[in-house]
Amino acid sequence: MGTVFWESPFVLDPPPAAVERHGDVDLHVPTGDGRHPAVVVVHGVPGPPEAPDARDWPLYRGYGALLAEAGVLAAIPRLTVASPDDLYTVAARVAAAAELLRADPRVDPDRLGLWFFSGAGLLLGDWLRDPPAWLRGVAATYPLLAPLPGWPPVDPRFRPVDALDQPAAPSGTASPDSPVDAAHAEGAARPTLVLTRAGRERPEVAPTVEAFTVVARRRGIPLCVVDVPNGQHGFDALDHTEESRAAVRTARDTLIALLTAP
Repeated sequence: MGTVFWESPFVLDPPPAAVERHGDVDLHVPTGDGRHPAVVVVHGVPGPPEAPDARDWPLYRGYGALLAEAGVLAAIPRLTVASPDDLYTVAARVAAAAELLRADPRVDPDRLGLWFFSGAGLLLGDWLRDPPAWLRGVAATYPLLAPLPGWPPVDPRFRPVDALDQPAAPSGTASPDSPVDAAHAEGAARPTLVLTRAGRERPEVAPTVEAFTVVARRRGIPLCVVDVPNGQHGFDALDHTEESRAAVRTARDTLIALLTAP
């Protein structure tokens, strides 16, 4: 298309939502009164150093509008990763964005989800290991689910595959370093994961997705898979096809169904 990825248009064209910028977090606000379910959209990391704030990319503004169109209040925090050590800060910012939503009077604090993209998939482990009761569902779109070979050492906390091979932490036993609030974990089961897989995934990422899927199924982790057979990594901006559009809608609708279930 002759443009860099962060300038590529979103594959869908939802009506723009009202956007409020609260420091490093953008809120995409649906219309209508009452309390809404909410989702933290966790954009891909690390981003190219020359790229603008990911909150301003058409891709993520599109996801914010797509959720708001369906009556969901979406939060998109600004995240920056330059080294594995930055994952600790990013994880804390994601948790803070969730708490910002839960404290918003327009949000139902017991109906939240998280949606991870690309390299942000490394942050999934905390939420699978120690899920708070208010976390109704998690989505991951073309995620990286294990550190890549050749990377500097990465804390096992950021290996989602390893989190699946551990039983969910009982109430009150969450790791003191985890951003998940153990006070809300009482009675929580592992949330269903909506996993969107690109059939033309990058060769370094695809094995991490396959390994994660195998372990999740072996462990009986609730998993809804959305396959995009002809999609590449970033298909939601790069592959403007009906297959891509259908996959994005399916992932959104599946996640929302989890948030709104009785």
